[in-house]
Amino acid sequence: MVIILEIRNKFISLRWKLVSTYLLLVLLTLLLINSFISESMKVNYINEKKMSLLAQSSIISSRLSYYIPQVNIKYANNMVHNIVKDLSEDLNSRIMITDINGKVIVDSFNILEGQRLNNEELALALIGKSTAEQYIIPKYGRVMYVAVPITNKGRIIGAVFISSSLEDIYKNIKEIMKKFMILSLLSMVITGFISFVFADIISTPIERLTEAVKRMAQGKFNQKVEISGNDEISNLGKAFNLMTTKLEQVDKQRREFVANVSHELRTPLSSIKILAESLIHQEKVEEKIYKEFLKDIDSEVDRLNRIIDSLLSLVDLEKENLNLDYQITYVNYLIEKVINSLKPLADKKNIKIYYIEREKIQIMLDQFKIQQSLINVIGNAIKYTPENGEIFVELYSNSDEIIIKVRDTGIGIPEEDIPFIFDRFYRVDKARARKTGGTGLGLSITQQIIALHQGRIEVESRINEGTTFYIFLPKKAAVNI
Repeated sequence: MVIILEIRNKFISLRWKLVSTYLLLVLLTLLLINSFISESMKVNYINEKKMSLLAQSSIISSRLSYYIPQVNIKYANNMVHNIVKDLSEDLNSRIMITDINGKVIVDSFNILEGQRLNNEELALALIGKSTAEQYIIPKYGRVMYVAVPITNKGRIIGAVFISSSLEDIYKNIKEIMKKFMILSLLSMVITGFISFVFADIISTPIERLTEAVKRMAQGKFNQKVEISGNDEISNLGKAFNLMTTKLEQVDKQRREFVANVSHELRTPLSSIKILAESLIHQEKVEEKIYKEFLKDIDSEVDRLNRIIDSLLSLVDLEKENLNLDYQITYVNYLIEKVINSLKPLADKKNIKIYYIEREKIQIMLDQFKIQQSLINVIGNAIKYTPENGEIFVELYSNSDEIIIKVRDTGIGIPEEDIPFIFDRFYRVDKARARKTGGTGLGLSITQQIIALHQGRIEVESRINEGTTFYIFLPKKAAVNI
């Protein structure tokens, strides 16, 4: 049963479908050509036969027109018979000569002499019309009847009637068509072989792609297919390889994301568990220690909430049907509002924030999300700037974009870490991040918000000199996302 199914699957494969399609097209084409050739040959040969017999009949008519009026004379009668016999043998046809009444004067077969013929072609010839028609007679097969009037001095005195077999013509056509059929079969074999080769060239890469897709369905995303040529199939292979590379990267990011989320959630939960167990297993604990432990637990719970809120923000930002709430926004006021909300944190570290407005700007923005981005960027500047440091926020524009520049005098970012700072959960200094309470998601969220506004964010940094973030937003942001 398995073997039968394998054979069945083999014969319904793309290769066999292509081969059978090619063969079917060739077969139909050959049948049409053979049919056309057969019919054309038949028409041509029959017409040639018809014209030949009509011409011969006219010649006979001309030769006998002198003798027919004297047919009762022995000499004339012998001449008519001799002419008819000779021409009958030459034409391989039966020739009969009739008088004006349709009575057979001479029959090359010596059968119907003296009898009256009742034939449509003969009747037309006796009124002056030369005719030729084809018939199928059971005993003799296909024959052609030709009748031509015999005239003398402008008067019809009789008719030449010829009955000629067409079987030789049909036999010749049949022989020729047999050769055409053999040639057609040979063409089919050659076409089948060539089509199988070409079908194999087409189907083999597709089969490789299919196998690679099946392996990908099993979770093996590192699949690649060999590419040769520059046709549609090779383009498909290139697209597949590009897709697998992207999927491999996405899978890697997914695994790293899950691992990071697990780690980030486990750390505060572990702290809470340790603190709670410490309280449970100690019999006599002072109220001061209880409060201190509960304060630490509360801090860890806040940290958990921040991580969860950030994750929910990422999920919202990655929704395909997310719509930004565009409103006409006075950007100067928005930045001032963010700085004022973060000023208490800066004051704790005696950090001065300078806001430089080079011009007044109003554009269409999602105020809440851009505010969230600015809080993340300026908040990071405050976190990673030592006490008594400075932060400079500038707003200006060029012909197409507005630019928000945030520069600090903080600890800076190592050059090798700059390409990764927008990755989720990435931290340059994990110990410092734990201390400042960061989740590692702020810059990732910021980058996605700005990208949704069709903008971009760039960073420059030097160790112990500070970091500068540039936020570019288009002046004519599209309303529909």
